[in-house]
Parts: sequence; structure tokens; C-alpha cells
Amino acid sequence: MEKKPTLEEIYEALKNCYDPEIPVNIVDLGLVYDVKVRDDNSVYVKMTLTAPGCPVGAFVMEQVREAIMTLVEGVKDVDVDLVFDPPWTPERMSEEAKAMLGFA
Repeated sequence: MEKKPTLEEIYEALKNCYDPEIPVNIVDLGLVYDVKVRDDNSVYVKMTLTAPGCPVGAFVMEQVREAIMTLVEGVKDVDVDLVFDPPWTPERMSEEAKAMLGFA
């Protein structure tokens, strides 16, 4: 029987992904809006960037795909949906991220 990836495993993998300009992972930054594991073991990630038109968008999306595919057992494919609605705000950050970046 094939192993079903868990949301916990996926979020742990996503903590290895960073916007190259900010020393906080994308989960703690609040850039990940939604994660779903589909019946076929593919993963859907709905995420944003800190600003529309961010030049590292393609890089971050590829980092997300690669982290999930290599760090989470049983994943068949990864779909990354980059959205800007709702727009990202610093309020979405974890308390740790706010403290690290001086928002706390």
C-alpha cells in the first residue's frame, strides 16, 4: 500500500523554502494560504509572495515543488498556485517571524 503524504509532512518540507531576500521560511512568513493532498497523492499549494511582481516568484515556486517532491514520501506531483488575493500582510507572519524581523 502506498504511503499517503500528510499535511504535517508537507508543512515541514515547506519550512525549508525561503524568499531569498528574507531570512524566514515561507510558512512562518504566512505566504502559504492552503495545502491539499489529492486522492492521487498529488499536492496542491496555494501561496502568495510578499509583493506582486516580486522577481523571485518563479524561484520560490520551484523551491516549493522541489522541497515537497524530495522531502515528502509518496508525493506524485505538486501544483503551486500563486495568488495575490488576498494580498499578503505582515499580520500573516508567525510570532517568531515577527520577532525575527522586528515586527513584534
